[in-house]
Amino acid sequence: MEMRQLSSPIDIKGFSVITNNHTEFSPQGKIPTLWQKFDTAVPVDYKAGERVYGVYFNYESDHTGDFSVLAGFDGDSVPEHLKIEHITIPAGKYLVFRDKVKCRKLPLIHGAIFGAIFHKEVPSMKGRFQ
Repeated sequence: MEMRQLSSPIDIKGFSVITNNHTEFSPQGKIPTLWQKFDTAVPVDYKAGERVYGVYFNYESDHTGDFSVLAGFDGDSVPEHLKIEHITIPAGKYLVFRDKVKCRKLPLIHGAIFGAIFHKEVPSMKGRFQ
């Protein structure tokens, strides 16, 4: 993970869920299913430079509250029949995780994300979500 400066906004398209750490650390975790849905429904053109993003936002409170996660990408090749959501990530400084993450590693990623956010290492994102 590293801090990165985003010089211009990015529009991310995909699917989202509202969840919390209690749910994600149980067999009812929603995030693995979210990524499976995204991976099977959205054709990402990596060769053309499209990239995939997991965006955590709308934190209710601390590590015990609800938050939203969007599994998405920065491309435009979305099948018309899909109900796609959008979030705009404004220019700013962000904590970036660059890795191919297996579902079994999600609890470790969550721990790192929440540790960084609630120890004030990451600025809050007040993006627009449609």
